[in-house]
Amino acid sequence: AWRAVGRLDAEGSGFCTGTVIAPDLVLTAAHCVYRARDGAALAPQDLTFRAGLRNGVAVATRGVAQIEAHPRYDPKGAFNETNIRFDVALLRLSQPIPTSILDPFILHDRRVSNGPVSVVSYGRNRERLPSRQDNCQVRGMQAEIIFMDCSVTFGSSGAPVFSHRNGRGQIVSVISGMANIDGRMTAIGMSLPGVVEELRQNMRANKAGPDARIKRVRAGAGGAVDGAKFVKP
Repeated sequence: AWRAVGRLDAEGSGFCTGTVIAPDLVLTAAHCVYRARDGAALAPQDLTFRAGLRNGVAVATRGVAQIEAHPRYDPKGAFNETNIRFDVALLRLSQPIPTSILDPFILHDRRVSNGPVSVVSYGRNRERLPSRQDNCQVRGMQAEIIFMDCSVTFGSSGAPVFSHRNGRGQIVSVISGMANIDGRMTAIGMSLPGVVEELRQNMRANKAGPDARIKRVRAGAGGAVDGAKFVKP
């Protein structure tokens, strides 16, 4: 059921959690695509996604061809309202993962309300297996930021938060971090639909085109006696 959740390994920077939302797209947190020590952007070749990783075996392993972090996320900024709100990134995989191998999850497209959710993540001391916490609650929402009592740790960044409605879970948020609020550790995420749609648009706009190949044609090539060929429209 959780094959579409995987570990996102960053060269020299540890790991995060990501989720397949289309055969060639992975959703994660924006801060996962920057180096923690200096905020420098990681290159696509620095990242590897291992879908459904369990005890060192993944159902699919893919490189990353394109990274789109939200432009309003500041990798050198504080853990504040704006950065949490836009702490989202999309990754285009080097090759799609067929739906015969795993089913991508879809986004919850309604306003998030208080109530039960679950989190599936890799984390410190559980990096070889995904851990599911299905007994946590959304406690509130303010300015498109979601507060939850879910237990998360290092590596849980980018982990999907699932609704418990309509059968198979839908992604309502991704984990950005934790904070001590009124003496209680609180997991913090963001509302997704508008932010993810912006990232999809940016990904389409910034997607590299195919390499151009120029073929030079010499006068007289192809046996044309007049030295040129023309094609009628």
